[in-house]
Parts: sequence; C-alpha cells; structure tokens
Amino acid sequence: MRLIGERLTSGSTSTEDSSNFHMNYPLLSALLAFAIAQSIKVVTTWYKEKRWDLKQLLGSGGMPSSHSATVTALAVAVAFQDGIGGTTFAIAFILACVVMYDATGVRLQAGRQAEVLNQIVYELPAEHPLSDSRPLRELLGHTPPQVAAGALLGFVTAGIVHLISQAVTRN
Repeated sequence: MRLIGERLTSGSTSTEDSSNFHMNYPLLSALLAFAIAQSIKVVTTWYKEKRWDLKQLLGSGGMPSSHSATVTALAVAVAFQDGIGGTTFAIAFILACVVMYDATGVRLQAGRQAEVLNQIVYELPAEHPLSDSRPLRELLGHTPPQVAAGALLGFVTAGIVHLISQAVTRN
C-alpha cells in the first residue's frame, strides 16, 4: 500500500512513468476493440439494409458482442503486460467471464421477454391503457456465436496493439 501511495504522490516524471501515462495498453486495447465491434455493426446494418444506422455505435446487442470484445481485449492486454499470475489479470479474467455469461444469459433472456411483451402490447385493443405504450428494447443480449466473435475480436485487437506497442518501444 505504501508503494501505491508513494507512486501517486511522488510526482515522478521519469520517461517510463510518462510513457505509461500516455499509452495504457490494456485501456487502449479495450477501447479500440469496443470501437471496432460497434463500427462493424454499423457497416453490417448498411450492408443488409442499405442504410446507415449510427445508433448502432452506442447500442447493445448484435454481432459481434462489443461487451465481449472489450473485456476480452482488456484481459488479454493485461496478460501481455503483467502476465497471468497476478491479481490484475485475475480481476480482468473474472470480469470478462461474468460479462460474457451475463450477455448470453440474463440480457439475452430479457431481450426475448421484451419481444414477447411487445407482441402482447401490439395485439391489445386500442382502448386498452397499455396499447399506446412505447415498445421495450429487444436487442439487449447476445447469442453464443456473437459472444464468441466478440471475444475473438478482443483477443486479436489486444494482440495487434501489443505487437504495435512492442515495435514502438523498440524504436
């Protein structure tokens, strides 16, 4: 604990500290994997429906899972940076497992329930008090292939960022 306090308060300006501050590889990998996954959703929507849907950049659900891509990239980048024997990797790995399990379990089922409820509301007579209620969001979770694709994207993204960071630090 003393070491953490000293690092936070020392105000060190060494080259190593400043380069780590400017380039946090796990954070960069996770954010890049998220951005790529969300961008893929926009492109695939355009390809399928011939329209740009920029809401896909922030929406949940769909192929690939950006949640899975993000947490997998984080865990893999932490493994590259710190190894798999430390607490940081353990936390990132368990976080990734929980997020991916939730995406295929709770969130997927909640989306399916929303689909059924929307259909029930749609079939209500016009005079029913709930007939004019807003539809529930249906695309919440992910199928196992969507989660697997997101995890693969995260793994590849973290690997590429790691290779680039190694090349940059050598020069």
